[in-house]
Amino acid sequence: MNPAWEGGDAARQTYDALAPSYDDFTLGYGYKYETWTATLLERAEQEGLAGDRLLDVACGTGFSFIPLLERGWRVTGCDVSPAMVEAARAKVGERAELHVADMRELPDFGEFDLIWSVNSAMNYLLSTGELTAALAGMRRNLAPRGLLLFDLLSLKTARTFFTTEFPAEREGKKFVWKGALTPAEVVPGAIGGGQLEEVGKSSPAGLHRMRHFAEAEVLEAIEAAGLRCARVLGEKDGSLQEELDEEDQPTAVYVCRG
Repeated sequence: MNPAWEGGDAARQTYDALAPSYDDFTLGYGYKYETWTATLLERAEQEGLAGDRLLDVACGTGFSFIPLLERGWRVTGCDVSPAMVEAARAKVGERAELHVADMRELPDFGEFDLIWSVNSAMNYLLSTGELTAALAGMRRNLAPRGLLLFDLLSLKTARTFFTTEFPAEREGKKFVWKGALTPAEVVPGAIGGGQLEEVGKSSPAGLHRMRHFAEAEVLEAIEAAGLRCARVLGEKDGSLQEELDEEDQPTAVYVCRG
C-alpha cells in the first residue's frame, strides 16, 4: 500500500470487523440490491453495453455481482477486505473469480465489458488523488468498447448520513449508525462518515471515514485517469434522471468510457 494514501488501511480494518454482520445491517435498513443493480445494468445497456464480462470493484459480500452472476455473466470481483471476500466466496463458491485488492492499486485482472463500483464504495476514497488512482486502475482493465459505471453519495445524502443517528434491525441483530459531523460541517468535499455499532456487542465500533466528492472534482479525476465521462446521472426514488442535482437526488451515477 502506498504510504501516502490518506485513507490508509482504515477501510480494510473497518470492513474486516463488519463482515460478519454486514448483510444483516444492509438488509436491515432496507437496501434493495437486486433493484439497484437491475436499474444500473439497464442503463448500461442503453449506453451500448455489449458483452458479459464484469469486474466488480469493492464487491463486498457479493450483493453487487450476484444478480449478474445469476444472469450468466462471467464475474471477477475484488475488495480491500479479506473477510468480505471470504463472505462473498461462501455464497458463490467458484462461480466467480474473487480477489483481495485495494482499488487505489488495482491489479490488471484482464479486459472487461463492464466495470462497476457501486453502493458508494468509492466514497471511502479520501482525496482526489485516491479517486484518480482508482479510476486509472479501472481504465487499465476496461475492454476497448467497455463501460465503467460507479455511484457516489450526493451532498443531500452526505448531509444526512454524516450527521444523523438511525437504527437498523434484522433477525435479532440491532445496529445504530451515528454520523460523525454536525450539519454545518457537511460542505462539498467534506470528510465525514460515522460509526456503526452493533447493540450488545462489546467490540469497539469501527469508524467509517468517507468523503463527499463534488461533481467537478469527479469529472477532473475521470479526465486525469484517461477516461471520458459519457453521462452524469442522478438517482431519485429508484429511477435515474438525466441531470445530477446534488441538493435533491440521493445518489450520483457516472458512466465512463476508455
